[in-house]
Amino acid sequence: MRILVAPDSFKESLTASEVASFIAGGIHRVLPTAEVISIPLSDGGEGLIDTLVSGTVGSFIIKEVTGPLGEKVSARLGVLGDERTAVVEMAEASGLVLVPPELRNPMVTTTYGTGELIQKALDLGYRRLIIGIGGSATNDGGTGMAQALGVRLLDGRGEPIPWGAEGLLKLESIDMSTADPRLREAEILIAGDVTNPLCGPHGASYVYGPQKGGIPEMLPLMDQALANLARVIRRDLDLEVAELKGAGAAGGLGAGLVAFAGGRLCRGLDVVFEILGFELRLVSGIDLVITGEGQINGQSLYGKVPVGVARRAKKYRLPVIAIVGSIGLGADKTREAGIDAIMSITPGPLSLEESMTRAGELVADAAARALRLVLVGKMISGIGDEKAESKC
Repeated sequence: MRILVAPDSFKESLTASEVASFIAGGIHRVLPTAEVISIPLSDGGEGLIDTLVSGTVGSFIIKEVTGPLGEKVSARLGVLGDERTAVVEMAEASGLVLVPPELRNPMVTTTYGTGELIQKALDLGYRRLIIGIGGSATNDGGTGMAQALGVRLLDGRGEPIPWGAEGLLKLESIDMSTADPRLREAEILIAGDVTNPLCGPHGASYVYGPQKGGIPEMLPLMDQALANLARVIRRDLDLEVAELKGAGAAGGLGAGLVAFAGGRLCRGLDVVFEILGFELRLVSGIDLVITGEGQINGQSLYGKVPVGVARRAKKYRLPVIAIVGSIGLGADKTREAGIDAIMSITPGPLSLEESMTRAGELVADAAARALRLVLVGKMISGIGDEKAESKC
């Protein structure tokens, strides 16, 4: 049996590569002779750099950059196996994981370090960049990134605005004349996993601000700050970004990359599938596809890994099982998208903390249970075939 294992990460618990490894272990526990082809995936959020670099046998470059609070952090820049494409994952430089919970404040956090990573890629001669924009600690509309790349963002007195959403409230003008000219030579693909606009009730501030430390009284100010950014971009750059799908990703970094770097918003999973040649793997004699993510729910229909995997697998009539941390509201809708069965890793009542601590063991156990059920199904199918033959 040839089994394709293509999961996303389990957020804050296991990387996609670790999930794939534990699933493979569970499969081999039941069927040692199974051939497992592992393709760890990312939808453009956290883990994109690992997915693309490992999947193309690329390499990493380490650079010291400015973290979300202005501190220095070590961040990775990825180079794909084609040696002409660089991958920047904004979470490496401006991610929520870099900020202790008690210090999270999207009014002051910055994407400046993400801009430094882009600059490093340009310095090294790369003119095709893929930028993953998930897991951010920021709500600055990508203005920190823009400042790192030479864009002048000025207040009413002609002075540079401070970092963070707080600075956007003071923004009065944009001067692109000092921006890094190499940006005009570059193809920049913005790989994201959400379609939120920049502003409004479904925008960056109200939807994602709270998880970045935004308290209720901050949210209207944060939204006002991004609305002001959109207004000045419209006037000075003749671009409309307020309602652009995906502009609100990563605290508005989606909008900033479009406006300041000429980037193109793309569905992250589509970028990953294309680079990894995913569909070619599906036509190589695969019998079963196993995918997974931390929680499957109704939102999984919108650009998430398991549904993306299932939709492509169904082109070739392949059965798909999703192994997940938990099953949320609306998960049943994913069956229409091609997921045939969902297996939760929790065997009984467990706290979230215990589930996350034991995630690897639980994933392997769930994979073993899933494969045993697949084998039972094959047995039943075989019995049915024998009965049908006996009647002929």
